[in-house]
Amino acid sequence: MEAVAEIEERMQSARGSFAELKAEIARAIVGHEELIEQVFIALVCGGHCLLEGVPGLGKTLMVRSLGETLSLSFSRIQFTPDLMPADITGTNVLTDDPSGRKVFEFQRGPVFAHIVLADEINRATPKTQSALLEAMQEQSVTVGGKAHRLENPFMVLATQNPIEMEGTYPLPEAQVDRFFFKLLLNYPTREELGRIADLTTAAPASALREVLDAAAILRMRQWVREVPLAETVKDYAVRLVLATHPRRERDDEPGSLVRKFVLYGSSPRGLQSLILAAKARALLSGRPNVSFEDLRAMLPPSLCHRLILNLEADAEGINAGKILDEILTQVPEVI
Repeated sequence: MEAVAEIEERMQSARGSFAELKAEIARAIVGHEELIEQVFIALVCGGHCLLEGVPGLGKTLMVRSLGETLSLSFSRIQFTPDLMPADITGTNVLTDDPSGRKVFEFQRGPVFAHIVLADEINRATPKTQSALLEAMQEQSVTVGGKAHRLENPFMVLATQNPIEMEGTYPLPEAQVDRFFFKLLLNYPTREELGRIADLTTAAPASALREVLDAAAILRMRQWVREVPLAETVKDYAVRLVLATHPRRERDDEPGSLVRKFVLYGSSPRGLQSLILAAKARALLSGRPNVSFEDLRAMLPPSLCHRLILNLEADAEGINAGKILDEILTQVPEVI
């Protein structure tokens, strides 16, 4: 009975905290409710997000507001072609110690924050992009042969502009695969545009209130991993990921779009992201276990950036979202 009571208390606490968080962020951000939920899910799962959308949709404001309501430090890095790795990680600087001797002192770069906004990450050179790779994977940076640990929790939110690709450096597939989610920002509706006008042209609102701190986020990360996952639900997740591969050693054939347009399917990281995200969604919804609906809802952001499509898909206007929609209709929940 104590275990059941503890689980119920966790679910109520997580659900209440998330509802309070959304209500507070709504004071600064109009719309993007689903996007805010997905970013928070990635945070409590210990993942990073790749945000794609045209300029001016509120990406920076959303990330900064999230940091304020979570009482987490926030930094923004504007990626440009002349940005160097040391501009991100920091560097050793020659200084004088109290005795007057010359010593090297490490000065931290902007990556040393809880939430890091990597703005237009594809505008920097591959050498600079790779500076984030160790930070994202190992949660540390190495400068001068010495490793420096980053703050915990740590999350990178990288943005890309899908319109202007001239003079950019597309992220390598290995680095894209390290992002927990890829999230697409949609243009606001007519009603949302009206609310944005009222919010941004009136008197400035009061500062956002802190809802959660770093310790609470780390606690929720542990709760997410303890959410039960039934074997049938896990098998459904496995079959969804397998269905993204055009060739595999199974009797059930992939869908027609997969066979025609997909070169390579999702990596095992896609399955890990899908299951962890489904567990987090169940916890934040106040449910004691993962459902099939949780997997279906978390499939697009978990796998859309992990499918490598051929040139024919680009020519015919087929994207990963359409392929995943077909997979959801063709893969049964139980076999």
